[in-house]
Amino acid sequence: MLVICMNLAVGNPRSTLKQFPQNRIRNPTINSLQSQPLPMAVDPPKKVVVCGGGVIGVCTAYFLAKKGASVTLIEKSNIACAASGKAGGFLALDWCDGGPMEHLARTSFNLHRTLSEELNGPQSYGYRSLAALSLTVTEESKRSTSSSSSSALPSWVDGPAHGPKTIGTHETTAQVHPQLFTRTLIENAVEKYGVKIVIGKLERLEVEGGRVESVVLEGGNVVDVDAVVLALGPWSSKLELLSSRFRVSGLKAHSIVLEPKEPNAITPHALFLSYNAFDRRVPLDPEVYPRPTGEVYVCGMSKEENVPDDPEEIRGNEESIAMLKRVAKTVSSHLGEETVKVEQACFLPCTDDGVPIIGEVPGVKGCYVATGHSCWGILNGPATGASVAELVLDGHSTIVDLKRFSPARFVGRTKG
Repeated sequence: MLVICMNLAVGNPRSTLKQFPQNRIRNPTINSLQSQPLPMAVDPPKKVVVCGGGVIGVCTAYFLAKKGASVTLIEKSNIACAASGKAGGFLALDWCDGGPMEHLARTSFNLHRTLSEELNGPQSYGYRSLAALSLTVTEESKRSTSSSSSSALPSWVDGPAHGPKTIGTHETTAQVHPQLFTRTLIENAVEKYGVKIVIGKLERLEVEGGRVESVVLEGGNVVDVDAVVLALGPWSSKLELLSSRFRVSGLKAHSIVLEPKEPNAITPHALFLSYNAFDRRVPLDPEVYPRPTGEVYVCGMSKEENVPDDPEEIRGNEESIAMLKRVAKTVSSHLGEETVKVEQACFLPCTDDGVPIIGEVPGVKGCYVATGHSCWGILNGPATGASVAELVLDGHSTIVDLKRFSPARFVGRTKG
């Protein structure tokens, strides 16, 4: 069944953040020409369909509509229902330096700051700077009351931790609540720029003469397009038009959300752990993110698995969730098992070369793809969306050079 949502109905997760009232921004008009006849007819806005309601699709829809396109966003389930609603929301300016994503990440980090100023991010979706620490935590086979007394550790980290090192400062690292960020952005896209949201399953694209003509949804509904952007995350592999050209696999990542009894005691320090469990030979690398909502997010325990057809079917593995609970209570007495409120899992989209795929699909004019951001989807969403909007509407991107991300790099390769 096809449902066109005139109003975006999304429920915020439990949060102490107040939703900032959205101010409407009028679309630009050519007031100076109203008294004069136009010399020629004005071309209608370009009709663009964006498939995928995660952070990449939403950012793309937002920037396309802001540039004047007539945008319809198609999502099978709900906005930010998968990884974009279950991620950590950590942002880093320079952690991708030295690699192909350096410029993309730096541009996107700064765009996050700009969007926060425009949309009142601290109140709307928990945008804030924070420090990041790496440290080692070692479990003991017998319960121990010993803990690190290092002055470099936050006071709430009272477990057996040692060797803290600052790896991010308030100038270079920040965070958002990813679900609130994605939903705030689409709410603004709908209210300010007229983006339409369609809940329906993409079945196929109709291509004639090497150019995309329309999007066909399950049930036979057809949407005519001038261009389409496929931002399907790990579900890219479910569409034959993409899977025949390159591989996008799904890395299943687990996480829990805790509500400590004394949330004011938890300072804004993101923790990146080398975690030595007494019953494992190899250290784990979980991450801990306090949020301004008062919650604490803990993630890790990832492995490649087959991606189910329906994102609502994703469930966490019991042993992985249990390990994250162990990590939380070992790191801090504030994070006992009784404070766990959410247990979840999601799939991160990964490419064979570890580089996102962003650009026009080879052999199909007007069809663009944006996927494969792995764990950096929230960080790189804004710059990806803004650069794809330029590519679709202007024919090239000035914000980020997309050549390194082009899907054409896979042409002639044998998929693994």
